[in-house]
Amino acid sequence: MSDKKLFSEFTSPTRQDWLDKIQVDLKGADFQKKLVWKTDEGFSVQPFYMKEDLENLSTIGSEPGEFPYVRGNKAGDNNWFVRQEICSESAAEANKKALNVLGKGVDSLGFKVPGEQLNAEYVQTLLDGIYCDCVELNFKVCPKHALELAQILVSYFASKGYDPARINASIDFDPIKGMIMKGMDTESLISTGKALIETVKDYPGFKVISVNGSALSDSGAYIVQELGYSLAWGAEYMKRLSDEGVAGNEIARRIKFNMGISTNYFMEIAKFRAARMLWSKIAGEFAGNDKEACKACIHAKTSYYNMTLFDSYVNLLRSQTETMSAAIAGVNSITVTPFDAAYEKPDEFSERIARNQQLLLKEESHFDKVVDPAGGSYYIEVLTDSLAAEAWKIFLKVQDGGGIVEYAKKGLVQDDIVASDTKRHTLAAQSREFILGTNQFPNFTENSDGKTPVSCCCKCAKEEGPYKGISTSRLSSEFEALRLTTEKAAKQPVAFMLTIGNLVWRQARAQFSCNFLASAGYKVIDNLGFATVEEGVDAAMKAGADVVVICSSDDEYAQYAIPAYNCLAGKALFVVAGNPACAEELKAAGIENFIHVKVNQLETLKLFNQKLGI
Repeated sequence: MSDKKLFSEFTSPTRQDWLDKIQVDLKGADFQKKLVWKTDEGFSVQPFYMKEDLENLSTIGSEPGEFPYVRGNKAGDNNWFVRQEICSESAAEANKKALNVLGKGVDSLGFKVPGEQLNAEYVQTLLDGIYCDCVELNFKVCPKHALELAQILVSYFASKGYDPARINASIDFDPIKGMIMKGMDTESLISTGKALIETVKDYPGFKVISVNGSALSDSGAYIVQELGYSLAWGAEYMKRLSDEGVAGNEIARRIKFNMGISTNYFMEIAKFRAARMLWSKIAGEFAGNDKEACKACIHAKTSYYNMTLFDSYVNLLRSQTETMSAAIAGVNSITVTPFDAAYEKPDEFSERIARNQQLLLKEESHFDKVVDPAGGSYYIEVLTDSLAAEAWKIFLKVQDGGGIVEYAKKGLVQDDIVASDTKRHTLAAQSREFILGTNQFPNFTENSDGKTPVSCCCKCAKEEGPYKGISTSRLSSEFEALRLTTEKAAKQPVAFMLTIGNLVWRQARAQFSCNFLASAGYKVIDNLGFATVEEGVDAAMKAGADVVVICSSDDEYAQYAIPAYNCLAGKALFVVAGNPACAEELKAAGIENFIHVKVNQLETLKLFNQKLGI
């Protein structure tokens, strides 16, 4: 066989070669405007990357399982715990459900323990029949009861003769979350972390300090905000407990990061990689030479913020890609939020599907076999480095401001997250942030069938404190409220597409208009086209139209729009699909309603409902 390199006759194109080719294809269009993505994370993404872009990146140079763990905490495989949250009223019910799901692929359980019911008997009943050294156990309890729970659990494990080294468990002790999310004065509870760590000192796999960045993600935070604040959050616990005399490496080993997963697929892969890298840097300042303690333990949970009530099966598509990104990024455990969580307590069917979404990735796609498959991708490596740089800016800003507790007291974290949430709701209202099945491509014939929005599957305390909290809603909530209002009307509005003129334009605008109006729950009637406006208006009246949308080309609106409006004679709401050059002329003739990509879809639909008396 020849030792000549395969394909040696082909030369590798340079960056300039690619740019020259792109400029030809753009035909004079602005490269920056057309192809460069201005992210919400504070940096721009180029349309292509090359090997030279990896030079000097902070993400390059280590292997899986090696410090700074950007490529994962393990070198051998990419296995993760499949967690299911158990929401039940009693310990016996929770235990029964846990035993049932453990036989269905779950190897991690999440229990919410009511503080007023907590005692040794409760824990005994809750864990009865569960082999605690074969499954990961996670507990949520009021921070005031966390130490008591830890003491009871340690006593229980000892009474059963478990090897402490085989216990994987966590207690969601996070007083800072109460400050940020509810404005509660829980700062004094942070010092309890010292006693918690002392209580579980013989259990190396027992995490007792939590950083709940997922709470920010589910409140509308952008990825860089969740990452930057989570790092500052973890650093605050490290500093506070170090000041209490706890060894830095011991604190680091007891922290678990609970993080959300948005639908920004590649960015989420980069986020988890960047999180491990940056946390190893922070933890290393406290843990010294103990590199093992610098591994970030990350639990990932699919988003609740982007779930929808209508067309809820689309939630499966969202949560599946979210789960994929977290798995590829090498997190320690994952919870998939059941697709119906936005409108009811998840039932047996939705919970089974949620479990199987992870099992498919493991058993059929083998995502658990290969560590950091995204490593080396020019795009992912640059994203990881860029995201890390922007998150680090937030981290340093918080440190300069006295730490995240001081930031929370001043309401700065809360204001930042609420501002992002407000921005995202505005973009969704303008159809600039897509919600599939809600503001884009809704199910035309769907009815709510009595579904109403809920906040969560468990009863949550509504305590408030002296500081600002964060109060947000799912991204689709305003569209859902509008559609539910439309459903309650005495008559479902009928929107009729008066398609006329240029075939391409009338079809495109009819499709756009149908999607636009169906988002409010209107019955939409599309048509192949009419020879005259009179024929179209007559057909609209026979169909019982409440809204008539004329769909044509910009050039032809000057010919068709005013005659159609006059022919309709106020018998229905008249709408022009588009923003033609003759719009001022049409307005002068009395035409008020225009729908196109630049209008605020939500506000326009609310106005239409108002005009229709809904």
